[in-house]
Amino acid sequence: TERETERGRDMEAAGGHFVPFILLAAGSCLMPGHHAGAQVVHTENVTVMEGETAEIACKLHSYDRSIVVIQNPNRQTLFFNGTRALKDDRFQLVSFTSHQVRIALSDVRVQDEGGYYCQLYAEDTHHQVAVVTVLVAPVPVVALVGDTATENGPVNLECRVPRSKPAAMIRWYRDKKPLQGMIRQEQQGKIFSVSSSLSFPVTRRDNGGVVTCEADLPGVKGQRRRTDFTLDVRYAPSVKLEPPPSILREGDDLVLACSVTGNPLPSQISWTRLNDSLPIRAESEGRELTITRLTPADNGTYVCEALTDMGRDTDQYTLVVYAVHTPTVALNLTDRGAIVEQQNALSYAMVGGVLALLVFVLICALTITVWFSLRQKGSYLTHEASRLDEHGEVREAFINGGGDSHEHKKEYFI
Repeated sequence: TERETERGRDMEAAGGHFVPFILLAAGSCLMPGHHAGAQVVHTENVTVMEGETAEIACKLHSYDRSIVVIQNPNRQTLFFNGTRALKDDRFQLVSFTSHQVRIALSDVRVQDEGGYYCQLYAEDTHHQVAVVTVLVAPVPVVALVGDTATENGPVNLECRVPRSKPAAMIRWYRDKKPLQGMIRQEQQGKIFSVSSSLSFPVTRRDNGGVVTCEADLPGVKGQRRRTDFTLDVRYAPSVKLEPPPSILREGDDLVLACSVTGNPLPSQISWTRLNDSLPIRAESEGRELTITRLTPADNGTYVCEALTDMGRDTDQYTLVVYAVHTPTVALNLTDRGAIVEQQNALSYAMVGGVLALLVFVLICALTITVWFSLRQKGSYLTHEASRLDEHGEVREAFINGGGDSHEHKKEYFI
């Protein structure tokens, strides 16, 4: 009959090669006009991410073992009553029962996207389409644009999502704060390419900081991707000498430490002495300079220097060591000095001070003793004179007896 001939022609559509794409959901309903108990088929749409596995199900109603054919969007037959018709190993028959025919498509590609036909050949030909939609997850890539950032200059970054479906949305963050970038979008077929450019000034404090690019698909949950970019800011070296923390004396060892920062860090540190060479006993190892057994000959200004392609910096330390018999002080004209004293001179000064104090005490004691002795002797003489006069033991003598009788002198003898 004509109906059987038409059905045979539909069943002959097979062969060719498969065009890959992902599956979206498809809903179907019973075809109108069919009475109760008639054989019908319906499908559900499928949405998957690129690279995952999609399952297409043809659900059967009142199935009586009629012919069931599944075709791809190009109308190429994939399965004929459960038998593979297209040579593509990514398609596998999951189940074939009186209630449904289920196939699986692994490693789904954008080219697999489209409508998949479920056809039931009975007295009347019934078919439904399962729409397969393939999404492409965004993978953001952050790159530096132009030369490496330098201090007080701008840094130029680009976040690019080379493939996404639908077009990805890109956002910038720095220290959890949003930044505004410039968006550019291109489309090739069903695939979108999106990029965002960002520029801002930096200082040496920004070196090692993190900038984050975030991309996601609008309206699709669970497809947010983040990429961090660590800032590399180049700046000139900075040098600071660290003087010894304690007082040094002649004969001690002097250690100078040179602290250096910079990007890049200098590979070598140089030590010099202004207008003179380093002492023979001086040893420089990396960022430290050591001078053993200090002497006055070590006097001078010592310089630490760091050099990179970003610039140079120096710092200095002035050491002054005095003679052995004089308290020797090492001064740093930049308020970072060390005092070097002679231990022997200090001992002599202490002994001299003690002796001077003892002499002073002895003189004071002798003076007080003599004063008390003289005072005690005078009191004794006065007392004796008074006692003799009371007992009539004082004799009177006249001197110059030929003179005036009214003028005479008395002399007392004890």
